[in-house]
Amino acid sequence: MFKRMKEDIKSVYHRDPAARNNFEILTNYPGLHAVWFHRLAHKLWKANWKWLARTLSTLARWLTGIEIHPGAKIGRRFFIDHGMGVVIGETAEIGDDCTLYHGVTLGGTSWKAGKRHPTLEDGVVIGAGAKVLGPITLHKNARVGSNAVVIRDVPEDTTVIGIPARESSRAKHDGDEIFEAYGISADQQDPITQAIRTMYSHANAMEAQLHSICCALKSKGFDLTEFDLPDMDCGKILDGNGKPQTNQQDTPQATDSKDDCNEQSNKDRDSQNSALDEKSDKSE
Repeated sequence: MFKRMKEDIKSVYHRDPAARNNFEILTNYPGLHAVWFHRLAHKLWKANWKWLARTLSTLARWLTGIEIHPGAKIGRRFFIDHGMGVVIGETAEIGDDCTLYHGVTLGGTSWKAGKRHPTLEDGVVIGAGAKVLGPITLHKNARVGSNAVVIRDVPEDTTVIGIPARESSRAKHDGDEIFEAYGISADQQDPITQAIRTMYSHANAMEAQLHSICCALKSKGFDLTEFDLPDMDCGKILDGNGKPQTNQQDTPQATDSKDDCNEQSNKDRDSQNSALDEKSDKSE
């Protein structure tokens, strides 16, 4: 038992830079206290002392703010940072070296008996406030961003964010990498924002192309009705600082001014005249 406790204390140093010494960790980390209470409660649960196990679990919740059902299966070096508000259901299974932050729920979506809570394989990190619901599996080294709602399996080495959670990135995690607190890095990109950015660039390119076609038709004498189209202002959506991350030089911009059409028509005439002059020179 004491060997496992030493192992738990040692694992904190790798995942919390605020940890300064063993005595501080032993006395001031409710996440560890909840795990130690759970180990005893889980033994009582397996020995069919159900009421006593539930009572011990309730006492641990009063003392730590963390609720772990005594039926949950938890591996080695499991760490709950801060911890307040964490809920782990009866049929949840957690592998080795997993990390949870405050407000995380490993919950069920069914009232039926049997497997109804998530399974976390080794090395999974779940950020603050995230909800992982149902009998799904978060595979090895999966990452869940803060406040995400996960309702489907997460592949190995994959980071998911958002509601519902969507894949944001996939990269191999090795032992030498820096631990990513809260399951997400500073440069993580929202997949919804990436999709909007692509559509924004595509719409600008299409508008520029249509503008060129309209100018060409007007130069041929076609009378086209002009519509007052609203401007697309996606800057605040595409970037948290209010600046779009698209390269404005790479995205064609269309305008509705008649001067542009006239300028385009003049360019077309000049190019046609120069082509005719070249042909006449060759014929002579």
